[in-house]
Parts: sequence; C-alpha cells; structure tokens
Amino acid sequence: MISLLMFRRILSIASSSKQIYTIMKKLSQNSLNNSSTQTPLFQLYIQRHDINNAYRLFLKITNKSNYIYTTMIKGLISNNMLDKVLDLFDEMKIQPSRITLTMLFSVCARINNDRAKQTGRKFLNEMSKDFLNDNILLNSAINMLMKFGDVKNAEDLFQIIKKKDIITYGAMMKGYTLNKMCDKALDLFEQIELNLSNVSYSIILNACAQLSNDRAKKIGRRLLDEIPEKFKENKYIQSSAIDMLMKFGDIKNAEILFKMFEQKDIITYGAMMKGYNINNEPLKSLKLFEEIKKNEIKIDKVVSLILIDTCAKIGIRSICESTLNQFPSYLYNNQYICNALISMWGKAGLVKNAQQIFESVDQPDVITYNAMINAYGKNRMGLEAVDLYRKMPNNLRNEISYICILNACSHSGLLDEAYSIFNEISHKTQQVITTMVNCLSRLFLFDEAKQLIEDYEKCNAPYSVMYMALLSGARNSRQSHLSQEIHKRMQLLFPNEKNHLISASILLCNISSSLGDHEEAQALRLDRIKEFGNKAKVGLSWTEVNGEVVQFTAHDQSHPRSKEIYAEAQRISTELIKYGHVHDASWITRPLGEHETAESVLCSHSERLAIAFNFIEGRKPSFIQITNNLRVCGDCHQATKLIAKIRQVEIVVRDANCIHHFSTNGTCSCQDHF
Repeated sequence: MISLLMFRRILSIASSSKQIYTIMKKLSQNSLNNSSTQTPLFQLYIQRHDINNAYRLFLKITNKSNYIYTTMIKGLISNNMLDKVLDLFDEMKIQPSRITLTMLFSVCARINNDRAKQTGRKFLNEMSKDFLNDNILLNSAINMLMKFGDVKNAEDLFQIIKKKDIITYGAMMKGYTLNKMCDKALDLFEQIELNLSNVSYSIILNACAQLSNDRAKKIGRRLLDEIPEKFKENKYIQSSAIDMLMKFGDIKNAEILFKMFEQKDIITYGAMMKGYNINNEPLKSLKLFEEIKKNEIKIDKVVSLILIDTCAKIGIRSICESTLNQFPSYLYNNQYICNALISMWGKAGLVKNAQQIFESVDQPDVITYNAMINAYGKNRMGLEAVDLYRKMPNNLRNEISYICILNACSHSGLLDEAYSIFNEISHKTQQVITTMVNCLSRLFLFDEAKQLIEDYEKCNAPYSVMYMALLSGARNSRQSHLSQEIHKRMQLLFPNEKNHLISASILLCNISSSLGDHEEAQALRLDRIKEFGNKAKVGLSWTEVNGEVVQFTAHDQSHPRSKEIYAEAQRISTELIKYGHVHDASWITRPLGEHETAESVLCSHSERLAIAFNFIEGRKPSFIQITNNLRVCGDCHQATKLIAKIRQVEIVVRDANCIHHFSTNGTCSCQDHF
C-alpha cells in the first residue's frame, strides 16, 4: 500500500484535476478507501475549486469529522450550491459544530423556502444549550428567523442573549426593518448604549427612510449629524443617508450631502439617481448618468435598472432608445433587466418593443407576465391583456397579476371580462377588491362598487383607497351629491389619513368647480389649506424636441422661448375654434382672474404648452410624445384629438392613468373613456 507521505507528495505536484484523476486510476482501490488518503485528496479538490469531485469523494468518506463537514459546506456555499448544503445536513450523523450551524442558518436565510425553514428550525431547536453563549451563532439564527418572518421567535432568542453586542442589535434592527416594523427598530436603537458600527448606521438610516414619519425624520437627521468622521466616506453609509433624505422628500440636503463626498462611486450615484426618481425628478437622474460617463465609471446591473426606471418615468421613446444604446450588451441577458424593459416600453407607448422582449425571454416568470399584461393595459389593449393572462400558467399568478389584469379590463371598459376574472380569484385580497371597486367606479357602476365595499367591511376594517376609487369615479361623472357623501364618510372613518383626505378634498373641490359652483370650491379649498396646508400637486408635462427634454408646468413662463411657445399655443387655439372646438370651462378648477378667459387658462395647461413647443420655428413633426404626472383634463383631451387631425400628427400622451394614442383621424385609443 502506498504510504500517506508518498500520496501527499504525489498530490502536491499534480497541477490539475485531470492529473489527479490519472494518479487515482493507478492507485489501488484500498488506497483510495483509506481515510488517511481520502482527507488530503478531499482537501486538494477544495483548494483547486473542483467542487463536484470534492462532493463525490465527501460522500465516500465514512468517518466524517466536523472539519470535513465545515470544509465541504464552505465549498458548496462558495459555489452557490445551497440546496446541497441542506442535503448534507439531512444526512449528518454527528452533532454539528458551532461553525457548521452558523453556516447552515445563513444558508437557510438565503434560500428561505419551506424546506429551508423546516431544516433551520429543526437544527435551532435541537441545538446544544452550550451554544447559547455564542453570539456569532445566535446572531446568525436571529437573522434566519427574521428572514422567515418569524419575528416572535427572533425576539425570544434576542432576550436569551446575556451579553448583546452591536452585531446582535444590528441583526434585530435589520430584521424589524425587513418585516416592515421600523418603529420597533427605532425603539431598539434608542436602547443601545454601545458604540455604533458602520453597518449599524446604515441599518438605522434605512429604517428611518422606510418609516419617513416625524419621529423617523428627527432621529435620522440627528444621526446624520452625529456620524463620526471615520464613517463619513463609507459608501454604504453615504448611499443610506442619501436614500433616507430622498425618501423624506429633502432633495436639497441630499444634493448638498452628495456634493460633499470626495470619492463618488457607482453605489453613491445609484442612490442619488434612485432618489431623484422617487421625487419625480427623472431629468436630474439623466444628468447624473452623463456625469457617470464623463467620470468613466462603469455602470452595473443595479444602476441599469435605476436608469430604466428613469426612462420609464420620462416615458419619451427617443430618450429610452438613446439611453439603452449606451448599455453593455451582456445586460440584455439578465431577466431582471428584460422585465424592467418590458415595463419601460409599455410606459413609453411602444408595445411592439415590449412584446419583442417578452418573446425573447426563454422562461417568463411572474414578473415578466405581469409587466407585459400591465403594458397592454396601460395602452388600452385590454383584449390582448386578457388573452395573455389566460395563457399564463395558473401557478404563476399572484396578487399583482390580478391587479394588472383587472386594471387592463378597467382601462378598456371590459366589464364582463373583469367580472369573470374577479369571480375566478379564490383569495380576494384587499388590493384585488380595491382594483375591482376602481373598475366599477370608472364605469360609473356606483351601486355595485358600494356593495363590494359593504361586503368587504363585514369582515374587515374600512380601507381608504377603496373610497378614493369611488370618489374618483364620482368626480369623472360629476356626481356632486355622491362625492359629498363619500367625502364625509372618509372624514369619519379615516380622520388621521392626511394624504388621502387632502386628495379627497381636491377631488371634491374640482367637482364643485366643474359644476360652476366656484364659491363652494373656494370654501373647500380654504378649509383644506387651513387644516392641511397648501399641498396640491403641481401638474408637470415633459416632451422632447431635437434631443432636448423640456418640462412645463401650467402657465409656465420659464422657458427662454416662452413668447414663441405662447404665440404657437394661440395659433393652435384659433385653429381649434375654427374647427368647432368650444373650450370647456367646467375643467377649470378655480375662479378666473381679472384678465383671464376660459381659453387663456385651458391653453396654458402644461400639456398644451408642450404640444405648442413641438411646433415653434415652423416645425412640422409627424410624431409628438408627452408625459404628464397628473390626469389629462377633458378639454385638453378633446383639443388634442383635434390638433392631431388638423396638423396631421400622431400624438402620444401618457397621463397618471393610462396612455392615450391620438391618431391623425382625430380619434383616441381610449375611445373617450378616461
């Protein structure tokens, strides 16, 4: 039999797995079955990253030590063979060590399926009591339980730990944040008497960002001021701080902080760009992309997804195309990227492009299907959305699938299809029922919508979004009595939901104005300002001409060519009147000023200025695209149909509700159902 010393010398000169295999063939079977030769051979396979041969040999080793298990688990984890780790523990014949258990809990947290939960809980329950003083092991167990959503058992384990370190506190706070219990994360933070680590700062800032209430803002800003100098250049703390300020809506201080950083990397840029997107400032996000290119920083998958979201928010085809042309080609092989692109092209009104990407995906997942169904729905292609939904495997459908398809039916007026799909859904969640209420309200079927709400409230607490859907439908049908009834009920049921009460008051005010009752509207407006402050959302429109993306607000005078834009808007208005258009003053939601007319106010809406901008200098475009952050008003919708016909130009307008395709024959894809 070959000696152990000789065997190790032979292995040490082998330069590849192929050479090792050749040596093994020449050895006797007895030599290979000997544990003294198996162990060094196993070690060599691991060192050479030959994980498959290492695993085969591991299965042959009869007396496996904890060292062998630990080495094998490390190898499997480094090669992302996590299910094999669970297989290994299922067959384990010895008591696992602290190290192997720590690794197991980490693997179970990453996999986080039913099998992982069962395995992780089993080994945690059977764990030796001698291990209860090992913080590293228990921190890993807390992280695992939090990933499982098992907050109670994580809290029980946390209480057992006598000497809690900052990592233990971090695991709990991160777990609370993960489980949308940020108040508890902040409660725990205020109990900490230890020095915070860089990771702890990021966790607390993230909790404040997610919560974004008065308490979170106070703690987050105080923490930001107290961060030690040694952590201020930490890129993870930087990105967490920017993310927090952006979620607070504090763009100014986020920008100041961003400029203070001496070394900006792709993570810092990504946090800033994402923040601009959150705050409806996608043009600023695009400018940062230009800065990234100038500084020759390579974009990664995360920033690519943020950029796709930027393009989706702007919704201008040419911007989408020019930005995507700068992406590395390998990114298009990533399914997350493909899913985001389907959504982006849908929002840009180019459904064909979305379809091409959908068809290029070998194995569409639930997000792929949902993105495509939503793209059809936004573009009023309800029948195509229903067809794809029917082709979607039943096991893939989730709550978002139901919301997307019901919205698609709603936008296209497909009531029978909506009812059919709604009745098929076995578990109707709060969001699914809300979507159906919205569908019925959009079609002015208010009795049916109210009945759905009544049925829901028999077993559940009232939900403000359902009432907002009902109120929005009442506003579209100008039902003053119903609107007042809904508004009063909302004030009674949801006295603390400030944002929804503001939105409801604005809708009610708009209904009064549309019916010519400006005194009532003004009274409602003053009451709202007195109670909540002046927080009405400013209407914005974007358009692109010759590579320049321009943003307009209503009555905007800020553009350097403002005089030309207003002169063109007036020419268009004159043409509209000539073709029989009557400006509908019912869409004006405030009293007219001394020198204002219905025509001057309506022709100064942001989308009308954006359309006029496309025609200055005598330009004759064949295609115009505009993105609005609010819903288009009825007068602008009617005017845009006529402009498309008179000027023989295709116009695509995306508003907060859907995408309108105005054809040169004077029709809109929404068939006036908006």
